[in-house]
Amino acid sequence: MSIALRIEYGSMASMGMTKVTMTLDDEAIRQLELTAKRLRQPKSEVTRRALVEFAQRSERPSEAEIARKLAVIDAMMRRPASRPEVEVISELAEIRERRRSGWRDPQ
Repeated sequence: MSIALRIEYGSMASMGMTKVTMTLDDEAIRQLELTAKRLRQPKSEVTRRALVEFAQRSERPSEAEIARKLAVIDAMMRRPASRPEVEVISELAEIRERRRSGWRDPQ
């Protein structure tokens, strides 16, 4: 899909909308027309909703990305600890205390 033209005009501009011209393949047009007819909505509304839904889905990580991140975590969990647990617990307690005090230096 390519956006060929962007024009703000008339009442659409006052509603925060911009008219665009797009190039879509025949199958995409067929799907758009069928969906608009089935939902009894204008093609522009179907297109807007589809773009919003796609944008929301694309913010979530893909299955491949999730698998890659889990593999990294698994690899990290197999490595031996670099510091004793008691040292880590002490550091976390100190961080929590400083956060509660507004990150002021201890007196």
